[in-house]
Amino acid sequence: MNFYWYDWTGYIGVVLVLLAFLLLQVHKLHGNGLIYQLMNIFGALGVLLSLVFGSFNASAFVMEVAWAAIGIYGVLRGMRLRREKRGDNE
Repeated sequence: MNFYWYDWTGYIGVVLVLLAFLLLQVHKLHGNGLIYQLMNIFGALGVLLSLVFGSFNASAFVMEVAWAAIGIYGVLRGMRLRREKRGDNE
């Protein structure tokens, strides 16, 4: 059984997404925190790479695109809220 770079990126992506969820459940990360969002984004991107270069699965691809998009939205929303909070404090 051969493992290619895209297989490893997929496995690492799955580990990142699952680890983020585990850390959220044990209250080590916050759902609106940057680390949680970045783990989800990079995890989804890893799985996407494995789907594009390995065995393509349309439903998994759609889910990972949505997962990454939601994570990016969370990061952008957090940045906007922090910027607004700094503006209120000045």
